[in-house]
Amino acid sequence: MRKNYVLTLVCSCLLAWALNAQPVYERHTYEVYNYLARMAQKGLIVFNDLTRPLSRDYIKSCLDSLSSKDGLLSVVEKKELSFYQREYTEGARKRAFNAAKDGFTLQADPIITGSYTTGTNTGFDGRSVGLNFWGRAGKQWGYQFSFQDFNLQGRGLDTTGGKTLETGASTGMAMQYAFMKNKINYTELRGHISYSFKNGSISVGQDYLLWGYGETGRLVLSDKAPVYPYLRLDYQPLPWLRFNYTHAWLRSNVIDSSGSYPYPGGVFTGIREVEVSKYMASHSLDITLAKGLNFAFGESIIYNDKLQAGYLIPILFFKAVDNANNTDAIEKGSNGQFFFQINSRNQIKNTHLYGTLFIDEISLGGIFNKQKQRNQLGYTLGGTITDIGLPYLTIGMEYTRVRPFVYRNFLPAQNYTHQGYLLGDWMGSNADRVSLLARYTPLPRLKLQARYTHI
Repeated sequence: MRKNYVLTLVCSCLLAWALNAQPVYERHTYEVYNYLARMAQKGLIVFNDLTRPLSRDYIKSCLDSLSSKDGLLSVVEKKELSFYQREYTEGARKRAFNAAKDGFTLQADPIITGSYTTGTNTGFDGRSVGLNFWGRAGKQWGYQFSFQDFNLQGRGLDTTGGKTLETGASTGMAMQYAFMKNKINYTELRGHISYSFKNGSISVGQDYLLWGYGETGRLVLSDKAPVYPYLRLDYQPLPWLRFNYTHAWLRSNVIDSSGSYPYPGGVFTGIREVEVSKYMASHSLDITLAKGLNFAFGESIIYNDKLQAGYLIPILFFKAVDNANNTDAIEKGSNGQFFFQINSRNQIKNTHLYGTLFIDEISLGGIFNKQKQRNQLGYTLGGTITDIGLPYLTIGMEYTRVRPFVYRNFLPAQNYTHQGYLLGDWMGSNADRVSLLARYTPLPRLKLQARYTHI
């Protein structure tokens, strides 16, 4: 059992995607997500953020929708809205670099960040520098590339893929100081090329992919694992129905002894190590049941050894594909999951309620038999209420439980991980967590947050 007290002070001066717009995805951690989610929680806009990241065009459309209701906003909220509208309106503010010709645009800004995190057995600072490029080519193509170099130092760092809320060391780790366990340096590379069509978009890229809701973790897909390459399809065939599909290339961290081979070369003779190939396919449906009430469900599958065409077809039932391909032995099969999400905003005034269920394995026949149970599942229940006592004060509570063996597979190459980090909740299996939080914004873009977590 462990108790954590975390106090974070953030002072941020932050420098769907629309029809026939070029989808350029915005980093999932930017404060504009929290701003729009809170506006949806107050019932002022509709904000579909089940999957992240979202495109700059969709974010702008939500901001434009909110501007028509600025009479309902506080002074602080109006100033933040004005700031975000300048940021997400093309040409409204100066960039470090800006070029345009014949339908092609290129914009760039530097990235400079600093932070300090403190809590029980934790105290470290983080710094990063980098560049972010984005733009469009014609009416339907968009692109983005981001390079960011991180340096972290202090107590409580996640240097081994361990269990902390903070994002793990990302793609292109440059140095993890062997004799200094409190220092780490890594590089984050994000980018994509996207094509938009009526009611949807297709992209190929490398980024974090998030699915579901959670204040202190996400059960299905979180940003705990490093970025990974993917194909992504978003499609909204009806106003109340949204479909998402991704196929990702993961790292197994499992050496393929049959594929590895020796190489000659004088001083540098040795073994060329080859890892077992690892992939993930995932798809989901998000259904609007009523204003502010959404229900979503989906499935994912982790498989390895070779690319399988069936998982590249977005509308196929992946579990059925697995059964058809591997009918004679479980050892040949893949690792499948099912997940569900319920989400309510402003059905109770100024309140966001949500629940997530993640099923890694379940035996319906023995669900109530303790001797036969194989119910490997996790769930999250949570809620927040805003403008409670003070304008822009939000308080919340969240409970997460992950039963034993969730995210695990008898084949290590099919664990629910990438590069040794969990794809889902950072806490891992056989654990539960209760969290209390309070957030307050006394001045525009000055964010105060206190969080208590008991594990």
